[in-house]
Amino acid sequence: MAFTQTLVGLVVYYQLLRGSNSVETTEQHQTEGFKAFQQLYDRNYDNNELYESLIHFKNSLERHKVLNNLLKKSNQSARYGINQFSDLSSKQFKERYLTVQADAVPKFDPTRPNIRFKTSYPVRFDWRDHGVVGPVQNQKACGGCWAFSVVGAIESVSAKHAGKLQELSVQQVIDCSYSNHGCNGGSPVEALDWLMKTKLKLVNQVEYPFKAVAGICQYFSLSHDGVVLTNYSAYDLSGLEEIMMSILVETGPLVVIVDAISWQDYLGGIIQHHCSSHNANHAVLITGYDTTGDVPYWIVRNSWGTTWGDNGYVYIKIGSDMCGIAESVAAAFV
Repeated sequence: MAFTQTLVGLVVYYQLLRGSNSVETTEQHQTEGFKAFQQLYDRNYDNNELYESLIHFKNSLERHKVLNNLLKKSNQSARYGINQFSDLSSKQFKERYLTVQADAVPKFDPTRPNIRFKTSYPVRFDWRDHGVVGPVQNQKACGGCWAFSVVGAIESVSAKHAGKLQELSVQQVIDCSYSNHGCNGGSPVEALDWLMKTKLKLVNQVEYPFKAVAGICQYFSLSHDGVVLTNYSAYDLSGLEEIMMSILVETGPLVVIVDAISWQDYLGGIIQHHCSSHNANHAVLITGYDTTGDVPYWIVRNSWGTTWGDNGYVYIKIGSDMCGIAESVAAAFV
């Protein structure tokens, strides 16, 4: 009997998740969906948390309905629904996960004589196809997206040159980057600048594993193996996304800062609307792009685990600075 009830709850959950018209989101169905959500994401609440989380869950269902109806009318492919953030209010989501410090970066000037980039590039390119992009990570309750994006870029550039991908320590950057704030937020540009100036060797993540809390910086001997960042670039490329494509192909995955407030409910598809560029708050890694379809898009690796988005990835329309994706673009060099 218990198994049957669980199964029914999960069926309701998946129908809600996919926006099925066969489930009318009445109070009962919302409660059933919430119970299934609790099981699926292993949530345990005290009495006060339970009531508050149920309210947030119901609000999220209404939010999904509005977003999906708007997108259906405009024939867009982005989908919104239940995920691991559906029991959070928008305020809670922002406070816990959108903690990046956005530093001003210079506008990219393509006319400068020392700037070189190709004017032709593939219609589709993804560094994952070249075996130099590590798996999607999960920052959990740690506001360390700034470190995940930077380490991800360095991993890829190092693998591109060495011919072998190794996962580097995000925890080392969280603990040791003194100009940032550990799991309370930080700046990718500050982290890159610190790594370049200190010549700190990033060690393997097995040696310095992620703990989801900031700790005391661990030091290694000068002879210890590790990857050193030799240089980096950081520019505002808004209005120049074609040049971004060229830079990505030439150098490797790019660290970008976006306004991700609308990503709380994202399930998949290409984001073309409902994503502002007014408040940069989250750092991610662009691994590629695709211009072969009607809507060209960036391929973006997030750090919220594989249950979010499309196995941890999100797709952002190219050409209109969607989500502010081109306003702070950094490349790493090793």
